Amino acid sequence: MISQIKQVGGRVFDRILSDKNIDAFNGAQGRILYILWQGDGVPISKLSKETGLAMNTLTSMLDRMEAAGLVRRDRGDHDRRKILIYLTDEAKALEQDYNAVTAEIESIYYKGFSSEEIDALEGYLRRVLTNVEEAL
Repeated sequence: MISQIKQVGGRVFDRILSDKNIDAFNGAQGRILYILWQGDGVPISKLSKETGLAMNTLTSMLDRMEAAGLVRRDRGDHDRRKILIYLTDEAKALEQDYNAVTAEIESIYYKGFSSEEIDALEGYLRRVLTNVEEAL
């Protein structure tokens, strides 16, 4: 069920983006942008962990996002082996659009749920996530 929700939810998210004429990023790229809006200059390894994307998938997505002018890579001064990902000004300007789409999808996900039910569901999902992360 979680896989189905993710799949269908992703299509709904992309439809909302389309309805709002937001074409600068897609739902999957939005996950990357969301992490970077929380704190810029993130190592690729942390982005992979936070988004749940495999390194090869993330790398190709970052290539496309860099070509679209949304992110830039920087090796930094301290550890030239570590590549950090930064938002461009264009991507920073998209945060409000993303938040509006996120609010709309949340209202779809939680339609008919009480706040107590939402808290319980999110608690259960955090526990499931912890369980699978520990299995790694």
